[in-house]
Amino acid sequence: MVDRGGRPLVLGLAPAVVDGLRAQLPAVAEHTVDAVIAEVAEYAEPMRGELGANITRAVEMALGTFLRLVETAATLEPGGPLAAALEGAYALGRGEARAGRTMDALAAAYRVGARVAWREWGTTAVEEGVPPAVVVQFAELVFAYIDQLSGASVAGHTDELATSGRVRSQYLERLGRALVTGADTDELTHRAERADWPPPHTLTAVLLPSVQASAVAGLLDRRTLVLSSDVTAAGLPEDVTTLLVPDVGESRASLLQLLRNRPAVVGPTRAWTDVAASFSRAAKVLAITAPGTDSLNSGSLDIAPVDTEEHLGSLVLAADPQAVADLRARVLAPLAGLPAATADRLAETLRSWLLHQGRREDVARELFIHPQTVRYRMGQLRSRYGDRLQDPAAVFEIILALGAPAAAPASEQPTGRG
Repeated sequence: MVDRGGRPLVLGLAPAVVDGLRAQLPAVAEHTVDAVIAEVAEYAEPMRGELGANITRAVEMALGTFLRLVETAATLEPGGPLAAALEGAYALGRGEARAGRTMDALAAAYRVGARVAWREWGTTAVEEGVPPAVVVQFAELVFAYIDQLSGASVAGHTDELATSGRVRSQYLERLGRALVTGADTDELTHRAERADWPPPHTLTAVLLPSVQASAVAGLLDRRTLVLSSDVTAAGLPEDVTTLLVPDVGESRASLLQLLRNRPAVVGPTRAWTDVAASFSRAAKVLAITAPGTDSLNSGSLDIAPVDTEEHLGSLVLAADPQAVADLRARVLAPLAGLPAATADRLAETLRSWLLHQGRREDVARELFIHPQTVRYRMGQLRSRYGDRLQDPAAVFEIILALGAPAAAPASEQPTGRG
């Protein structure tokens, strides 16, 4: 071993002194464990019973390794006794991370162990007449040894957290993908168990810009799943992230309030195993409210956030775009042959007239035109549509056709990411 300055530490103790220290090993190990239980709260319960007995034996072995190093004046060499002790300390650090205990707790236990070991062995060394200079060096050797064990445990603890964190992230990503693609309940339950993710009763899909996802997720239930567009693999824009928010329930208004001033789309709440339906609806409403764009940040959303429950009619109309396009073409056939601008103005007026049930003043206010202009346009429309404006079935089709957005040219249709 070496001291903190990198100088070799070699201790010359008489064999009889070493034998006396070795005879104390069981007692020193037991006293060390008792002190750790008493002084480090995290170990008060775990180290009682069988686990405590195992730890006592491990402490005894570590201290025994130290005495072999003292006896043979060994240095840190691959395959030597110190290397084996460091491997054990590394494994201990990983085990403590898996058990959920912090490195601070383990470091405190090491400090307690060093103090107890030195107090008892130092007393024996003095009683055996070991010179003061050697006693001082003995103390330095004890604490240098504990430092190295503690450092190995820190490395093990850190590696375990990093590894388990990466692995769990992968499991959560696979769970998220299975959820939004509609995997069966058995598979979802299995993936949730493997990811150590306690399933909620319900989930709600929220789409929002990726740059805002972490900040929003930090304000939500810790079980919220954060899925990039790569994970969902559903053709969403690259800068859109999906949050699956647990148990929104009656707090949906609170969720919408939390998302205020953000260009988010909030899907319906569904049973956690059926959140694919929430995700699908949110994606469809995004396509409706921001047609032809590739970003939630494009500023094309009329309101933020968008609640899909307020767009059910638009979803119904968008269910078969080609049927809507055909219906619109048939409904607007009487306006064929007019200049495009004129046809658009008349179609806009007809839609407003039907929705306002013929209230001319309301139509004028909506379209920012004079009531006389409304009268003039309706005269043109009656001459072209005739009795169809009195036929309930025809009026229903006109409202459906004009209530849906006009289909964009094929070249402008959003294609996703392939």
